[in-house]
Order: sequence, then C-alpha cells, then structure tokens
Amino acid sequence: MELNAARSCAIPDIHCLLEEQARLKKRFQELQQLKKESRISPQVKVPFPVPEFPLVFRGHTQGREVPKTSLSNLRICCPLPGGSALVTFDDPKVAEQVLQQKEHKINLEECRLRVQVQPLVLPTVTAIQVSSQTSGRRVLVSGFPAGLKLSEEQLLDKLEIFFGKASNGGGDVEIRELLQGGVMLGFTKDEVAHRLCQIGQFKVPLGGRQFLLRVSPYMSGKIQKAEICFQPVPRSVVVLNIPDILDGPELHDVLEIHFQKPTRGGGEVEALTVVPPGQQGLVVFTSESG
Repeated sequence: MELNAARSCAIPDIHCLLEEQARLKKRFQELQQLKKESRISPQVKVPFPVPEFPLVFRGHTQGREVPKTSLSNLRICCPLPGGSALVTFDDPKVAEQVLQQKEHKINLEECRLRVQVQPLVLPTVTAIQVSSQTSGRRVLVSGFPAGLKLSEEQLLDKLEIFFGKASNGGGDVEIRELLQGGVMLGFTKDEVAHRLCQIGQFKVPLGGRQFLLRVSPYMSGKIQKAEICFQPVPRSVVVLNIPDILDGPELHDVLEIHFQKPTRGGGEVEALTVVPPGQQGLVVFTSESG
C-alpha cells in the first residue's frame, strides 16, 4: 500500500515536468525564430543628439553671467558685454549690408550716437573623438513606435516587468532610464545583459499591442578631444560702444528704427536685445527649425 501511494504522488509531478518541458521548448523555438529574424532585419540606428544648424537668436536672454561662450546639446549661449546690442534680421543679406559700414551714426534730437557694428561668431564643433566601452550589465532597448500613448513611468514599468522575467531571458532590473530614442536597463547580473543582446529582438506588449523591440549593448563614452571652429551667424550683428545716455526701452526703439531704415542698409528686424553699460548679458541661440 505504501509503494502504490508513492507512485500515485509521483504521477502529478511527472505531468508538471512534461508541461514545463513543452513550454520551455516552445519558448526556445520562439527565441530561435526571433534571433533568425534579427540577422536578416536591417540594423537600427541608435540616435545621437547633436546641435542643429543654422542657429538663430529669437530675443531670449538669461539673467546670469558666464565667463565665456558655453555649448550644450540644445542651445548655444553667448555673453554680451555692457553697452552692446544684438540685432537679428529676417534676411541674411540685410546683415551683410549693415556690416559693410563698420561705424553707424544714429541721429537723436540733441546729439549723434557713433556705434560700431561687427559680425557675431559662435563656436561650432567640427569633429569629436570619443572613447567608448560596453557596459557589462546594461542594455539599450530601442525601436519604440511613434505615438505610443504611455507615460514615462508606465513604459519603464512594463519594460521592467517584461525583462525581469527569466522566461523572457531577463533577470532582476537594477536601474532603468528613459533616453532619447530608447530605454537603458541595468541588471544585477552580467549574464542577463549578455543573454538579451544575443537574442537581439523581443515581442513586447505595450499599450494593448505587441511591438518588436531591439536589445543592443549599452555603450558609455567620454569625449577625449573636440575640434571647434568659429563661424559667423548669418542674420545677426553685434552693436558695440553704445553710450549710457538713454534708458533701456527708448534705446531699444532708437536702434530698431535705425537698423530698419533701407537708407542705412537695414531691413526688417526679427529680434533685438540691448545690454546697458555696466551690466552683462547672455543671449541664447537655438536651432532655426526649433
């Protein structure tokens, strides 16, 4: 009787093992198919954000001082000394005409202003040398469809749940971060990132649908060397040596009227900012398409 009882208890265990074996075999076949598809599918380009040119000044300034021109991914900030102004025209040809006359005489009721005009040059990165290395525990998930109606937190949660399951080849997620064009996931164990990158592509449920996402090694790097040249801004000019004889709004109007006169070589002014003597200004340039 005891032997028969032992045999009857073992039968359900065998059935469970057979079911688990069948499930794992099916999952293995799915992963093999995804791996095969990843070999023949075109490579996905990982976006690398760079500043767009040409740049244009639209009248935005910052109320803080900086010792020199600074460059960022989204904008270029340029300091202006006191007693100067920055004028941006609608037409770059107007800026060229204004620059042909180095000194401009501005007639007022009681006096005449003599100001100097010069082109504005900004630093442009022409080449970057970057040292990069692959992170052993991190991967980059990319290939998200446009218009995906999920918040940042919802997207990160769904990816953490999916890639946290061992049945999907994943493991415990240690860190997650939304990047431009992708998501970085970091795991507690090295072998998880390596295994996911070997598989390459996964069908991930997002927003009620399944999308084919790509998993690739996460690269981290440092800029070792950058080559910079200075290029003129086509539509902007700098006005220097403005004396302290008018208040800000009145001086702004006087300069705008002067540089709009066709007889002075001017034209339609898009933006103009004035930095009074004794102060420091910081003008902000953004991409022309922004």
